[in-house]
Amino acid sequence: MNTDPSLVEDLRSASRAMVREFGFMGGDFAGTELSPSAVHALIEIEHGGVTARDLGTRLRLEKSSVSRMLRKLVGSGDVEEQASTHDGRLKMLSLTTGGRKRVAEIHAFARVQVTEALNRLKPGQARRVLEGLRLYTRALGADLASTASSPVQVVQGYQPGLIARITEMHALYYAREWDLGQRFESVVASSLADFCNRLENTRSRIWTAQQDGEIVGSVALDGEDMGPGKAHLRWFILNDSARGGGAGKKLLNEALAFADQNGFTETHLWTFSGLHAARHLYEANGFTLAEEWPGTQWGKEVLEQRFMRPRPGASLQHAC
Repeated sequence: MNTDPSLVEDLRSASRAMVREFGFMGGDFAGTELSPSAVHALIEIEHGGVTARDLGTRLRLEKSSVSRMLRKLVGSGDVEEQASTHDGRLKMLSLTTGGRKRVAEIHAFARVQVTEALNRLKPGQARRVLEGLRLYTRALGADLASTASSPVQVVQGYQPGLIARITEMHALYYAREWDLGQRFESVVASSLADFCNRLENTRSRIWTAQQDGEIVGSVALDGEDMGPGKAHLRWFILNDSARGGGAGKKLLNEALAFADQNGFTETHLWTFSGLHAARHLYEANGFTLAEEWPGTQWGKEVLEQRFMRPRPGASLQHAC
């Protein structure tokens, strides 16, 4: 892959600036007089079950550097060493009462620092920062397999924040790729909120794809708004970080299995021309284009489309 040289230089410049802002170049770090490596060591030790060798591996430090750092932390009363119950040759590291207090202060300082920075961003940018940092950090790692995100899990049902997150994914993607603005976002938010108020109906369901505790995709099946025997596939979207990994197929499989198991003879969806990856997935799962027409309901003119999928083995006499 040919990488744009200007992008490489911009990333290097941004990385240096971030290092300086965090205090890695000297002076106070995380509100303490400690070195950056010592602060990171205390946070790792807080998690428990850590040896000096573990610290060297996690922080990518030489054995001698870890030894010097631990001597200082033990001497300052922040860390204590105890022989492992399983292997007397190993010394397990733990925080003292003073060490726990110091780490709590580090966390408090860092949370304020990050919160203040995020508050200076525009709406929607905070999550983009998080996703970008995760992707870049994983790419920098020598062993991508060991730093990969956890598998995507599909979770059924409403949960706090679902309406806002699904609306955000739609608004950001379609604003960036299709220049759809406030009208589109408002339609998504209002229709999704109305649907969630009807989730007690056993013929409607919503699923989210989740990774590392975050919603990265969604799909819903509305069994009420199209009449008897017809299901409406809605709010099918994936975050950029989840594309290409099979999350979309998992979501669609859940929704279509639900439609088939509950006796819907047809499943319909509305979209517009140009969403090629989504169309390929729809057609691979039995949807065919039923009709298309120019429309402006999303705030600008697009070629709107309706796709339909009959339930396998069902009669097509009701198809429209």
